[in-house]
Amino acid sequence: MDKKILKAAADTMRELGLSEVRIKDTETEIVLKREITAAVSSTPAVAAVPVTPAAVPAAEPVIEPTVSDWTEVKSPLIGVFYEAASPDAAPFVRPGDTVKKGDVLCIVEAMKMMNEICAETDGTVIDVCAENGALVEYGQLLFKIAEDN
Repeated sequence: MDKKILKAAADTMRELGLSEVRIKDTETEIVLKREITAAVSSTPAVAAVPVTPAAVPAAEPVIEPTVSDWTEVKSPLIGVFYEAASPDAAPFVRPGDTVKKGDVLCIVEAMKMMNEICAETDGTVIDVCAENGALVEYGQLLFKIAEDN
């Protein structure tokens, strides 16, 4: 499936306010779905993910370092971003968490394959830049990690 077709479908969904688009070729069928609310989301999700409400602890203020002080973790593929292993599990990381090289940061699902995205350096998570259940593009910024010196 060509990335241009997926991008065009996502753009068309947004422009026309569609909640679902099906794309089928000889080998693959892809269904893009998004929830339409009063404030229409600009990013369609590939699949509806059941979300259970959970108490979210108050976030501690994070002092953001200068641009040269962090490493950007970008998506190596197009897919759906998941911050946890399952809908009822805690996120792999949150802003302020310390990570070691090789720690799992998230999962990007592409064509029913769960791809773990791991930290490439030791450091502290500054920001999670993608929304759980959202479609992410190749090269899209997922995390900012302040490197340990």
